[in-house]
Amino acid sequence: MKTLKIALFLALSGVAAQAFSEEAPTTAAASQIPVESYHYGMKLDIQKVIAVSEIANECAPVPVQMTYEDSQGQRHTLQYQVMGTGCSNG
Repeated sequence: MKTLKIALFLALSGVAAQAFSEEAPTTAAASQIPVESYHYGMKLDIQKVIAVSEIANECAPVPVQMTYEDSQGQRHTLQYQVMGTGCSNG
């Protein structure tokens, strides 16, 4: 009897895990934020910075993305250029 309960538990766990894994990509795709490109003089409404991508180790301008919330609580992703961290002073 105990073996039957364990087998039933494992079978239900496997089905639940499979159902969850099929739903994850559609949820992530629906919540993806379009990327806006920054241009000089652009008015920005930044209330809270959520994340900033890493700066590439190159000696040239490189793109960086910043995700932020505006004063209305909506999330935005902004792409802009910064100088890479690969330049040396010597």
